[in-house]
Amino acid sequence: MSEEISRVDPSIGLTVAAHNGLCTNHIYSFANESLKKKYLPDLTTGKKLGAWGLTENVSGSDAAGMATTAERKNGHYVVNGSKLFITHGSVGETAVITAITDKEKGKNGISAFIVEKGWEGFKTGKKENKLGMRASDTAELIFENLEVPAENLIGEEGQGFKQCMKILDGGRIAIAALSLGIAQGALDASLKYSQERKQFGKSLSEFQGIQFKLADMATEISAARLLTYKAASMKDQGKEINLSAAMAKFYASEIATKATNEAIQIHGGYGFIKEFPVEKLYRDVKLMTIGEGTSEVQKMVIARNMLNMF
Repeated sequence: MSEEISRVDPSIGLTVAAHNGLCTNHIYSFANESLKKKYLPDLTTGKKLGAWGLTENVSGSDAAGMATTAERKNGHYVVNGSKLFITHGSVGETAVITAITDKEKGKNGISAFIVEKGWEGFKTGKKENKLGMRASDTAELIFENLEVPAENLIGEEGQGFKQCMKILDGGRIAIAALSLGIAQGALDASLKYSQERKQFGKSLSEFQGIQFKLADMATEISAARLLTYKAASMKDQGKEINLSAAMAKFYASEIATKATNEAIQIHGGYGFIKEFPVEKLYRDVKLMTIGEGTSEVQKMVIARNMLNMF
């Protein structure tokens, strides 16, 4: 679904991916039955949008370096801190957030909670002015003595980091699918334009240089699609996906970046103006090599898996 939507508007594809794959999936995968019954109906019907808060201004790829804390007091957890670059930050009504419940245990002292918009002490900060994905809401979440009921703890204390790593594995497949949609959209537009645009008495598609670009794009997108569908199939079968998800996300995002760049080149000057869709795809795609773990982080994950095999 994310792939198909993203062929036209990656921002909406991202909305679907973040809502389903992060917030809703975290609750579905790790919360108890009581929390599922309370929150999933509104999320799965789309009555409410979900947000997922992991990244902070002091911790991005190093998720374990977060500073937000949650101290248990009188049947509540008092949360203080903030989250940065949160999809649906200002429009999401239900959020899964992480916070440190035991500083001495490092990443094993991080816990996950469900919080609701409108609670005292929970507010939205700066809404980001972004390069691309501009129809997707991205904002800061701020917690100032936010009281979270103890029953809104997801799983047990100290399980939050492990839960998030599992969620990110699945999220990386969603980003790979999103990347595929962008890449396919760029190829679709390039095929159409190259057949319509005339130069030197013939269409661009008749020039070998353009044909080579189209051939490279089509082949690389097909390879990325196979990696992505393989990872998705493995997830559906309950198999370990740490390696396959990282490979799919890394390759698909890099290929999508390359495809949009080539699409601009094929369009020439028209690719640089907003009347043609490739300009927007070019801006939107950059997030794919950053979100849900940068390309460099994916390489680290892939290499670690390879080395652990020997």
